[in-house]
Parts: sequence; C-alpha cells; structure tokens
Amino acid sequence: MRIKKKGKQAVPKRPKMKSHKKKKVSILEGIMKDSPSLLQAYQLTRNASRLGFDWPNIAGVLRKLDEEMAELREALSLQNRKKVREEIGDLLFVLVNMARFLRINPEEALRKTLEKFILRFHYIETSLRKKGKSFHQSNLIEMDQLWEEAKKEKEGI
Repeated sequence: MRIKKKGKQAVPKRPKMKSHKKKKVSILEGIMKDSPSLLQAYQLTRNASRLGFDWPNIAGVLRKLDEEMAELREALSLQNRKKVREEIGDLLFVLVNMARFLRINPEEALRKTLEKFILRFHYIETSLRKKGKSFHQSNLIEMDQLWEEAKKEKEGI
C-alpha cells in the first residue's frame, strides 16, 4: 500500500479495487445463451426495440413475414436443406418479434396452441378407437374430418 502525504500526516492511499464486472459493449449482452431460444429471441428483439430498432407499425412486421416466407419457398424449391433450416429460423424469429410487437407472450401463445393440438389429436384417437380402427387403418382424409369435428365440438379448441 502506498502512502500519500497530506500536510504533515501520512495518510494511507486506498488500493484500487479491480471490478469483476465486465463493462457491457452491447445492449444485447446479458441475455443468457443457455435459455430457451424462444425466450432469447423475445429478449433480443425487446432490447433492440428499446433503442428504436423496431417497426413503426404491424404492416412492417407483416411485410417481413411475407419476405421470410418467400425466402423459405425459394430454399424449398432449391432443395437446399441448410438454407431451409436457416429460413425456418428466420421465420420463427420474425414470429417471435411479431408477438413481442403485439405484446403477446410467445411462449404462452405456443403453449395454448400445443394444448389445442393435444385435445384435437386425442379426439381423433378416441373417435378412431370407437370405430374399432387404428391410425394405420385410417387415412388423412378421415383424420382431417375428425380434426374439423374436434374444432366444432370443442369450442375454443
């Protein structure tokens, strides 16, 4: 420890404390990379939006969604698996961003859709069993009809 002289008295100088905190370089830092991708996408777009990097209205989001769908169709036509995966990721990212823009929790929205899918699929299973059939004894047309029945029978499903 160094001594700093003050008048006639020697006053010990405080050692500088090293900060263990790393100074943020980007507003996007601090988002946990091991958290679910849906949550990461939501947080990234939220943070970027706070700095003004956002659409002024929903029309811009919808245009971006159309753009990403067109790019996915193009990748599918090229049968380029790597590009298809990339475009699906872009599409998912835009959908999460749209949810954030509309103040809808994307995790909750997806969870509700999964619940609907499970209920409707169970309806198909139960209906086929009542007919004494398995999925292998059915076809897509019959299953689609049962899916539509499930939608009508279970309001809100």
